[in-house]
Amino acid sequence: MTATEAKPARSLGRRLAIAAPIAAFAALAVIFVIRLEQGGDPSLIPSALIGRAAPATVLPPLEGLDRPGIDTAELAGKVTLVNIWASWCVPCREEHPILEKLAADGRINLVGINYKDKPANARGFLGQMGNPYAAVGVDEKGRSSIDWGVYGVPETFLVGRDGKIRFKFVGPLSEESLSSVLMPEIEKALAAS
Repeated sequence: MTATEAKPARSLGRRLAIAAPIAAFAALAVIFVIRLEQGGDPSLIPSALIGRAAPATVLPPLEGLDRPGIDTAELAGKVTLVNIWASWCVPCREEHPILEKLAADGRINLVGINYKDKPANARGFLGQMGNPYAAVGVDEKGRSSIDWGVYGVPETFLVGRDGKIRFKFVGPLSEESLSSVLMPEIEKALAAS
């Protein structure tokens, strides 16, 4: 091709095929930056279940553990934290000391849903880290966790005495999130009749 010859024009379809993904990525990046700048906390993912009754959940106990399984019908009348966890989950290890602290608060009922885990691994995890849960239900296939709207582990749900989900926290709990986010929600739930 000589310098005087013109390059063939690219088709409109080809240009769109190249530009569309770039434009979509740019739009998502702008939304992400705006959300972060507005103080958006990714651990506070909204849930369609807030204000609704906790999903009817009956899960068998973790074999070899001296704790019952989970039946959400038995949660009525108690302020309960439902923590979804797994032995293979590194952030679950990070938040475990916070869960033990919460379990020591006699005003709160803490139960755990063991998500897609092997029983021996789950028992080993609790044996090594301590067992803060009053009950541990096994969700071997993850179906019950889907009913709760779980994105991944760990996630923690606050269920009021009326059996309704009041709050959802996504990700590992920390001292900071406990004091600034979760405890105020727990106190509200405890104050409600």
